[in-house]
Amino acid sequence: MLAVVGNQSLPRTAAFFDLDKTVIAKSSTLTFSKSFYQGGLINRRAVLRSAYSQFVYLLGGADHEQTERMRAYLTSLCRGWDVATVREIVAETLHELIDPIIYDEAASLIEEHHLAGRDVVIVSTSGSEVVEPIGELLGADRAIATRLVIEDGRYTGEIDYYAYGPAKAEAIRQLAEAEGYDLKRCYAYSDSVTDVPMLEAVGHPCAVNPDKGLRREAAAREWPVLTFSRPVRLKQRVPQFAMPSRPVLLATAAGVAAATAAGIVWYASRRRPRPV
Repeated sequence: MLAVVGNQSLPRTAAFFDLDKTVIAKSSTLTFSKSFYQGGLINRRAVLRSAYSQFVYLLGGADHEQTERMRAYLTSLCRGWDVATVREIVAETLHELIDPIIYDEAASLIEEHHLAGRDVVIVSTSGSEVVEPIGELLGADRAIATRLVIEDGRYTGEIDYYAYGPAKAEAIRQLAEAEGYDLKRCYAYSDSVTDVPMLEAVGHPCAVNPDKGLRREAAAREWPVLTFSRPVRLKQRVPQFAMPSRPVLLATAAGVAAATAAGIVWYASRRRPRPV
């Protein structure tokens, strides 16, 4: 599948973004714990445990064992929850909770990729009920997220699809095949060493706020490393964040490609240590 720009046919491309600590400054799932408490889904003890987990996650990220423990805890916690109630709570508190913790640098990168004619795909281990609304808020074209089993409108506590580790990379390859993306020309961004398979799946991987493991991998593989540190409310940057329609993007992609590439080089150079 090709995108036609002027008289040239170019392969379709995409930029794949991990969510937590890459696009937003916290864990997306744990951020909603207080709202779930107020909605009667969890008790005060669960709120405190979530707050502690968020604190530990912010300090050092989550390795494989920590992620697995968190997965087991959260799936057990949500067993029996009414799905409609969860979606309603997320919708009602999305702007209040997520808007203030979106990295300005990530929002700018999403803009740049859209202007270059690329799809933007959020790829997150968090549940789809949380990830998909956040993706819509960010203007993403698609979202890949964990899906929980639902029966009679309630979560069973079991997982239908777990978007984690190699499964993320496989989902990206499947989407690329379905949409005609040329993965060698695609981009991926993540903070976690557990997402190395996802980063390996594309031609342009980039570590963002990397944990220790990913920092080592990035250094060994000479992957770019970016530091995002400025959370911003999207409504404060609406004029810049509003995206034109895809036909307009494709029509202008050739003209802005060189400027976008120069902008990314300039953006990355600002984060390199200045020579003494």
